[in-house]
Amino acid sequence: MIANITRGCKKVLILLLLVVSNYSFSQVKVNKEEPTKQEQRKLKRAQKIKEGKVLFTPFLIPTYSPELGGLLAGGGLLSFKTNRKDSLIKRSSLPLTVAYTTTSAIVVTGILDSYWFKDKVRININFDYKDMPDHYWGVGYESAYYNHKSDTTTSYNRIWWSFHPRFLYQFKSNYFIGLDVDYNYTKGSKESKPVLNDSIYNIYNEKPLNSGLGFILRYDSRDYPVDARKGMLIDFRTTFYSPNLGGDNRYQIYLLGYRQFITVFSRPSVLAWEMKARISKGNVPYGEMSQLGTPYDLRGYLWGRYRNNDMFYAMMEYRHKFLKKSGNESKHSFVSWLAGGKIFNIKNSANPNNKWLPNAGLGYRFEIQPKMYIRFDVGVGIKTYGIYVNFNQVF
Repeated sequence: MIANITRGCKKVLILLLLVVSNYSFSQVKVNKEEPTKQEQRKLKRAQKIKEGKVLFTPFLIPTYSPELGGLLAGGGLLSFKTNRKDSLIKRSSLPLTVAYTTTSAIVVTGILDSYWFKDKVRININFDYKDMPDHYWGVGYESAYYNHKSDTTTSYNRIWWSFHPRFLYQFKSNYFIGLDVDYNYTKGSKESKPVLNDSIYNIYNEKPLNSGLGFILRYDSRDYPVDARKGMLIDFRTTFYSPNLGGDNRYQIYLLGYRQFITVFSRPSVLAWEMKARISKGNVPYGEMSQLGTPYDLRGYLWGRYRNNDMFYAMMEYRHKFLKKSGNESKHSFVSWLAGGKIFNIKNSANPNNKWLPNAGLGYRFEIQPKMYIRFDVGVGIKTYGIYVNFNQVF
């Protein structure tokens, strides 16, 4: 009997061991296959993107620009699909930035690129606001190059805002027609004596508001406008500003832009180039003159230093995205560029003093959402340089 009990205990013990072993093995297997928290976030994010849901990526970062000095910039990138059921429509994006600088400037920027009704309609809106200590050198290359920047020669305080929506309709594959609307305001104060004595500044500082309405013709075959790897953009705009539209000044702006993108060497490498001309006619305010040195053209020059009625620039940029060991694209990429531009007045464009402004630089891109980036650029020019932090590609 004791022997039978012993044999029964052994059987029960073996059975328990088998159950425990099987349970432990199952737990190990489940735990091994269970994704980490980081992987879970990635999967959840990928599912949101697939379903066209809203994504918001916040950021807070110190940076620097030539005209603003050191900045603490915060904001984020909002992206979404205007129709979640349309698997082909591109994601719309809205980067927002609010910055406070070491010069006590306040800067607010927002850029909406949105796609509607199977890309039959595109709505783009730029909003900018700046309240900042600034410098005004005057008009033309000679004033910009030879005037000495200081608190007693070029300084003033500038309030500027701009609300610039564009509405485009695709009437044929890659062909768009649209409406250009522009409201902007530039008002200076606390001027140094030379700025206060500048005739153009005096005339238009008392007429700060501008209101314009115009037309757009566009050919756009880019595969993805915010991060194109192939295709072309040809853009023509003509905008008429008038007191009849609520502004203070009467003038016209004509803009012609050309961009092209080709894949080179290997799939992650893109060679992109751009040429742009901006011609203005009429009584153009100093704040609305063509300028070079913005974060979207000759990066490295002081924004607002080189201004005149008209301008032209050309830029070539090489973009390379790094690969993971698996061969898939990583989130990291770098760019390098060469550029040159010129400000002038078309009435005396042959003036030998209207010299070219050379420009070159390097940049880093980190993909925070599919085909959407935070960009870090360092650009150099003639006796100047600039560091920039912004969203998405320059063009």
